[in-house]
Amino acid sequence: MDCPSEENLIRMKLDEISSIKNLDFDIPNRQLTVFHIGEIQETEAAIIQLNLGGQKISTENTDITEFEEDSNQQKLLWTVLLINFTFFGIEMTTGFFSKSMGLVADSLDMLADAFVYGISLFAVGGTIIKKKRIARLAGYFQIILAIIGFGEVLRRFWMVEEIPDFSTMIIVSIFALIANGLCLFLLQRSKSKNEAHMKASMIFTSNDVIINLGVITAGVLVNWLDSNRPDLIIGTIVFLLVVRGARQILQIAK
Repeated sequence: MDCPSEENLIRMKLDEISSIKNLDFDIPNRQLTVFHIGEIQETEAAIIQLNLGGQKISTENTDITEFEEDSNQQKLLWTVLLINFTFFGIEMTTGFFSKSMGLVADSLDMLADAFVYGISLFAVGGTIIKKKRIARLAGYFQIILAIIGFGEVLRRFWMVEEIPDFSTMIIVSIFALIANGLCLFLLQRSKSKNEAHMKASMIFTSNDVIINLGVITAGVLVNWLDSNRPDLIIGTIVFLLVVRGARQILQIAK
């Protein structure tokens, strides 16, 4: 459970199992506690289908029957979704005009996170079929965009060496880094009474922060080497991460 979107993906996958009453995530220790009634085989099978390396540790009885819910969860999801979607637009636009594939790829990573939040929000109260349809569309859309991005990387690598605007890469990525920090702050504040969720939120944005730092580093190298290779390399890495996330989304749409 170390991928930024994995907790939401697991929640969506297990949402169709009526015997599950609550899920308690401890992402730093890669553990999930499932409160359920009856047999656990269906839940185990669903988790295994996600190919996240899940396996049962133990099963025991509990007297817990009531679970606290965060009344502000939807508001929080909307806020983080809007932040991610806004920076998708900013990075896609600036990446296009500055000729930076690193920014374009990072924008798709932002869009991938926004998709996961959106799936959680728009499918609330909907049927399982509706949830899976939305997840399937989101997954395929991300893969299509990533393939287009890969094609552009190859074109620039073999045919035209377009030097991106390194200053735009660095400045926009710094603002994206600040945006991810804001998301982290909001998630931590909303879960301040739940240590496991606070730790989970820190890991939730770690990949995005690393990507932002990678694009900043690529911008510095573009200026230093006067080459587009660093930008193409970071772009390729991020596109691969986007495809990985899209495949996980498609897993829950089966």
